[in-house]
Amino acid sequence: MKKSISIWSFYGQHDLRGKLVLAKKAGFAGFEIDLSEDGPVNIKSSPGDLVAVRRMADEVGLVLSGLATGLYWQANAASANLEIRRRAARILDKQLDCAHALGIDAILVVPGAVGGEFVEGDEVVPYDLALERAKKFICDAVPKAESLKITIGIENVWNMAMLSPLEVRNFIDGIGSDFVKAYFDVGNVLANGYPEHWIRILGHRITRVHFKDYRRAVGSMHGFIDLLSGDVNWPAVMSELHAAGYDGWCAAEMIPPVPFYRYAPDTLIYNTSKAMDAIFAKVADNGGRGDD
Repeated sequence: MKKSISIWSFYGQHDLRGKLVLAKKAGFAGFEIDLSEDGPVNIKSSPGDLVAVRRMADEVGLVLSGLATGLYWQANAASANLEIRRRAARILDKQLDCAHALGIDAILVVPGAVGGEFVEGDEVVPYDLALERAKKFICDAVPKAESLKITIGIENVWNMAMLSPLEVRNFIDGIGSDFVKAYFDVGNVLANGYPEHWIRILGHRITRVHFKDYRRAVGSMHGFIDLLSGDVNWPAVMSELHAAGYDGWCAAEMIPPVPFYRYAPDTLIYNTSKAMDAIFAKVADNGGRGDD
């Protein structure tokens, strides 16, 4: 498996080059960038802008391992409002274009939300309608994704939808495209399940993995914590990833509501890298079993 880190993990005053350099120094091989309103890759980015970002990553010696976005929280693809759904479709279309220009072969997509308790004034959508609209949203993008050979990765996120691995598996299989898979987040499952169960059920459908840890006793966004400090059963997680034949990118996404290491934010990047090395070694030391 390959070690990457999300752009959302950086709290210091670094620009993009500074973040890339820090990630490289900390021992990461990949860097997960995002599509935003005004960041280095944004809704208005030109082909030239994207070439510059790709060149910068190459110069630093990092692979751009994935393209995430937080824009779907303001553009619910399952909304009752047609214009909001169209905005979500434009975001997905831009993600595909940006990923193609950046040389990235998988994007993170939130296919729609029933609701989101951490989004102020969020619309609540009936569960069945949300899934219907989510399926149409993804199906409409499949032809372009297939032509560009970019995988749409459905993330399990706190959107009150697709709350079990069986639903996610059936959703992906119902689309029927090799370019629609799961962008599996280990930590997001802890609130109501076990990531090792999700991995076993999703299996070959996983295209990317997010590493986060979580403390169930907290029960809110504040429960996200340093890797190896929460309730994730990392030996079981790595054992199931190994059994599924997963050898792709694992990106640490360290985005709690209160920044870790606020007085020395770069320390988070180095500690996360060391924690991932330890997690990877757990499987290597046990021949892929990941036992305690």
